[in-house]
Amino acid sequence: MIQSSSPKPEAWSWHLLGLLTPLLAMSGNLAGGWWVLTGLVFVEVLGPILDSALGRAEPARPPRTSGRPFEVLLYVHALLHFVVLGTLLARASSDGLAWTTLGAALSTGLSSGVSGIIVAHEFGHGRPRSLGWWLGQANLLSVLYVHFTAEHNHTHHRLVATRDDPASARRGESLWAFVVRTIPAQFADAVRVHASNGKRGFRNAALRGLALQFALVAVIGLLGGIWVAAAFALQAAIAVFQLEYINYIRHYGLERRPGERQTARHSWQTEQRWSRWTLLELTRHPAHHLKASVPFWQLQPHDDAPELPFGYYGCFWIAVVPPLWRRVMGPRIPGA
Repeated sequence: MIQSSSPKPEAWSWHLLGLLTPLLAMSGNLAGGWWVLTGLVFVEVLGPILDSALGRAEPARPPRTSGRPFEVLLYVHALLHFVVLGTLLARASSDGLAWTTLGAALSTGLSSGVSGIIVAHEFGHGRPRSLGWWLGQANLLSVLYVHFTAEHNHTHHRLVATRDDPASARRGESLWAFVVRTIPAQFADAVRVHASNGKRGFRNAALRGLALQFALVAVIGLLGGIWVAAAFALQAAIAVFQLEYINYIRHYGLERRPGERQTARHSWQTEQRWSRWTLLELTRHPAHHLKASVPFWQLQPHDDAPELPFGYYGCFWIAVVPPLWRRVMGPRIPGA
């Protein structure tokens, strides 16, 4: 755990840097032309560079105790998320079948993965049917992944790092094979979770959410046209892929035997500043699994948790090349 000699917590304002992604995506969508790629370049090109350049705090900084600024930040992210979506729909309506519509959807999808899904994840661990919880569900609907909260809370947290968890990547499994396996498996598991509570047919929230998602895309298509609906669906696909990439790297190859107690050694951790600041401390994942009710600003690093070689941004281009990923990660897996 954090040593007593650790320095003071960092200023909360560093986490405002996470707002750059939605702000740049929004600005690019409004400007049009090559500017629509601003969000994509910022996340996938500059992100790994900043992750490396800013490094990590040594020793790791302790968590904060005051949460008010961070609570407000979550709502700001959620608000910006829907504004960015609005600018995407406007760009697609204006440009139609054009490369700028594709570029805007890609940049928006990366923004949706942060301000949409990561924020929904945080809200989803809060009090059910509270304002934040409903806002998180709206975020998930906007990326066509409504079943996430049920599967994540009821299965992933309970079965993480076991073969029974569809959201844990196995050793040797490529990112691409994991995505193909995990997305339908997580949906099927969410259906099962609700069915086990007696919710069948249209009373099953996962099935009802799926129908609502199809209806949303259909309405967007009727109001804006096929290319507007296609752009909306593409940004959702990019956001979901980003989520599952993160799922992939934060449990890859870590195995828990049947009946074995979950520990910090069953999730990967990284203290890279840029990843921490812009992804709402998602990188302190072992602490989140040990107590899911702890808000992100109170998560702390664990000395006994396995460490990723780079931040979440820096791992991306390695993970998309399976042989390179296996070569880098294989020796780092505990017990390898």
